[in-house]
Amino acid sequence: MRNVVWLISGYAAVSLLTLVAMIVFRHDATMVTTEVWVRGAIVAAGSLLTLFFAVRAARGDRRMLLRLRVVTAVMAVAIAVIIALPGLFPLWFKLEQGVCGLLLLAVVVQINRRSVVRPSVR
Repeated sequence: MRNVVWLISGYAAVSLLTLVAMIVFRHDATMVTTEVWVRGAIVAAGSLLTLFFAVRAARGDRRMLLRLRVVTAVMAVAIAVIIALPGLFPLWFKLEQGVCGLLLLAVVVQINRRSVVRPSVR
């Protein structure tokens, strides 16, 4: 689970750096559209929540592991849709989303392997 926390930390870092880039380039309407503001803010907030889930899951909280499984899978699919949509988002944002998607895909693969789930001891 330590790798998962590192991957989610990378996802959060990329998302927060994107938020900083959006602020820096806010006056360029072709780079930072309304859609980029909305999606970027949601992704940044969601990445921090996902990091919280990952840390708690790494400490053994099974409910947080379930939440992490659901959230990472949904976000990976949402990112694939964002990348596939023509013209709605600028290329730089689609590339950033691609990086986030790859990090999340690695998490999805790791947390859905059998070895992650520990049998409960009675």
